[in-house]
Amino acid sequence: MYTNTGYLDISDAELEDNSIPLRINCCGVYRLLTRVSMTTIRATGRPDYQLLYIASGKAEFVLNGEAVTIPAGSMVLYGPGEYQQYTYLLEDRPEVFWVHFTGYEAAGLLSSTGLSLEGRRILRTGCVSRYQELFLSMIRELQLPRPLSGDFSSLYFKQLLLTVQRQIAEGGKNKPQIQKDMEHAVQFFHENFSADIDISNYAASLHMSTCWFIRSFKQYVGVPPCKYLTSIRINKAKELLESTDCPVSEIGSIIGYENPLYFSRIFKKQTGLSPAAYRKVLP
Repeated sequence: MYTNTGYLDISDAELEDNSIPLRINCCGVYRLLTRVSMTTIRATGRPDYQLLYIASGKAEFVLNGEAVTIPAGSMVLYGPGEYQQYTYLLEDRPEVFWVHFTGYEAAGLLSSTGLSLEGRRILRTGCVSRYQELFLSMIRELQLPRPLSGDFSSLYFKQLLLTVQRQIAEGGKNKPQIQKDMEHAVQFFHENFSADIDISNYAASLHMSTCWFIRSFKQYVGVPPCKYLTSIRINKAKELLESTDCPVSEIGSIIGYENPLYFSRIFKKQTGLSPAAYRKVLP
């Protein structure tokens, strides 16, 4: 199982704190690689809120006593002290991001997004790469505390909810087909970034010319598909360099670069440092 998590160094008694506006207690991502299944059960829940985002695949949840299958592109909310149960199955290829948070602003922020403990617990948000980037930003602030890390992690969480609101306002279920195709492409790249992806073949699978696909992808995502795919791989490499002791050559292979020299060259072009140098300057 791949996991990347960050936690505040606080006791369980401090997880709930309504004297502060907002605080991120912990954040992470799980991806099953070989384990057949993983189930989490918290009979008495946790003192803080939890928001989960199914970035790919699907997951099984128990909400209000009922079993529900939640697909990719959805967020799920659990409240403080609430029974929690959810299961990830390898065959479903799930990748799930999660964040625990507290503070007196929490309920209002969730409500403005369309989530509440009394109403909607499941929100269809779409598969948007920006969500994953913001979760990873919160994880990094928790893993490598710096001045104002708490403020930044809270800010990233607010950005996450605002991005969801914008996504819903800009289309929701009424998005044009081309936008849906581009969102599916983003999801495909995130799920298969380690594979040898041929952009022309992928465009053909959508019955598009390569030029039209590249032009459309850049219009909706902001960068060409090859550049976007490279950014996914480099960000994954950074995660592995920061959170594991895997050799640089192995990390290159994991993210799709079998040639270690080529991986180092691409990584340095994107970050200004070689992978080895990047790992050495980490706090």
